[in-house]
Amino acid sequence: MRAKGNSGEHLCTNPPYGYKKDPEDKKRWIVDEEAAAVVKRIFALCVDGKGPMQIAKLLTADKILTVKAHYAKRDGKPMPDNPYRWDYKSVAGILERPEYTGCTVNFKTYSKSHKLKKRLNNAPENMRIFPNTQPAIIGEKVFERVQELRENKRRPAKQAERQGLFSGLLYCADCGSKLHFATGKNMTPEQDCYRCARYKSNTGDCTMHYIREETLKLFVLRRIFAVTAMFIDNADDFRMVVQKQRFEEMEKAVKRRKKELEQAKKRVAELDRIFKRIYEDDITGAISNERFLKLSAEYEAEQKELTEFVNTEQSAVDAYEQDRADFDSFAAIIRKYVGIKELTPTIVNEFVKKIIVHAPDKSSGRRRQKIQLVWNFIGELEQDEDAQTIERQRKSRTA
Repeated sequence: MRAKGNSGEHLCTNPPYGYKKDPEDKKRWIVDEEAAAVVKRIFALCVDGKGPMQIAKLLTADKILTVKAHYAKRDGKPMPDNPYRWDYKSVAGILERPEYTGCTVNFKTYSKSHKLKKRLNNAPENMRIFPNTQPAIIGEKVFERVQELRENKRRPAKQAERQGLFSGLLYCADCGSKLHFATGKNMTPEQDCYRCARYKSNTGDCTMHYIREETLKLFVLRRIFAVTAMFIDNADDFRMVVQKQRFEEMEKAVKRRKKELEQAKKRVAELDRIFKRIYEDDITGAISNERFLKLSAEYEAEQKELTEFVNTEQSAVDAYEQDRADFDSFAAIIRKYVGIKELTPTIVNEFVKKIIVHAPDKSSGRRRQKIQLVWNFIGELEQDEDAQTIERQRKSRTA
């Protein structure tokens, strides 16, 4: 089984929901179109801000066959008693499966002994992942974004059934805590706001970080309009702006890292040749065994240190190269939403990675509040505008 798993073959007996075995090759997975459409819908609903429980209710209401019912129908077996009642655990399981990106993940679990049937979750570093082993149903970027959203779970406010459009994306600039959505049955949407989780009527250990949702909507929408205009006017200039702000300093560091990486790799290969030489000298008696042991210990320690250095630096270089490729992913989002009139949870989740809210500054005699918007894929861009300017403009419009 270990040899099979290390070779990239699927270790699970049956493919996950959304795939089926190829009739001509049982080891190969092909897309089950009917189930794959449901998988795509589940991921799209998650990007739209829905949680597993909400998604399960929507699928049930639309009378979508459950996983078990789908298999029963496909294989000509008796249908279950409730063929449309989706469980949130099934939805969560689908959202967490990386196989939908087209990869194979082996050794997810292990047992302490062949005598024990209980399986334990394996550490990520002990798993084996093989990319492009079957057609992808979900893009890698969509899958990664869904995992980020799942980590920042959103819940409706207790006092009302409204859910914040930016819940899970707002962070306090001072303490790093999330800003919680605050609303109530007697509050209008214009009064809905976000407050730092560690500020509670001056009894917490952080100062007031407060911002209205309507102000944030206008802020984010204007930023999207601005970044779209920059891209549409001249995509090459926009790319240069992004590279200058995000990659200029990083590029110098990466050039240095690549040079050091190449030198380290050469030294590791050279140490392999030295090991071989001193081993032969030890066998032939050209050097004493004590001398061999001393030299081999020194060279082995150096090689271990260099290998760790190579792994660390290679990861940094790979991350930089991936960052540059991510620009194209952000450009695709811009093209997708040209001309939007209002924000939706899907638009917000595709554009925005996080928003950092600073405490208001009153030193100038006027209340000013800085907001940092971090975009998906490209990070933060310098765009000057504070929350109070937007708030005043919003009020003048509604007056």
